[in-house]
Amino acid sequence: MTMDTAPFIETLDDRVLVIKLDDGKANALSYERITQLHGSLDRAESEAASICFIGRPGVFSGGFDLTVMQESPQAAAGLAGAGGELLIRLYAHPQPTVAAVTGHAIAAGALFALACDTRFGAADVATKIGLNETLIGLPLPEYAYALAGERLSPREFTRATVQAKIYDAAGALAAGYLDELVPSSELERTAIAEARRLGELPALAYSSTKRRVRQELVDGVVARLKEDMGAFAERVTDLP
Repeated sequence: MTMDTAPFIETLDDRVLVIKLDDGKANALSYERITQLHGSLDRAESEAASICFIGRPGVFSGGFDLTVMQESPQAAAGLAGAGGELLIRLYAHPQPTVAAVTGHAIAAGALFALACDTRFGAADVATKIGLNETLIGLPLPEYAYALAGERLSPREFTRATVQAKIYDAAGALAAGYLDELVPSSELERTAIAEARRLGELPALAYSSTKRRVRQELVDGVVARLKEDMGAFAERVTDLP
């Protein structure tokens, strides 16, 4: 069964919920997109065994909707808070999650990749991946550096967060944003196949182990999210 609400398409493919994001632009994470993705996580738990996220050619996601982020510090904090709830939910999702990072993944787009269990990137596409918040005058929320601390190489952590380093595909692989590079022509097929393979693992063992590994981080971030977003709004003094 396919649910087509373009630019957001869901297909149930042999118990893999395949989610294709293609708005023709930056695949921004707006309030609407965040709501759709929550719905996808709900649907996966009732109908699928795993999830595979696929970006548009050349772009996975450019991050939060800039039209909202530039309105005011309060608007920026509101969207960042809603996005943080989604990203932490995705990180804690009990089923296997796989991302086909088809190109650029910036700011919340990079966090989207970090929140997925397995991330494939395109080896032959000019790609920019990273957390650019410092470059554009935004502080990193706690959930961002928490995810970065869990998934990125410790050697790259400061460069990736404090110093806002942006990586090409090879650099993103070395830093930990990606797990494997494949030719772009094989990216979608490879990611879906891996999601299917992971979905065939014993579901209870997968979910319980994932929960035990990640629950402490999730609980801490969720407990402090409202307070952190208040502090985030106070620190936003140099919006572009």
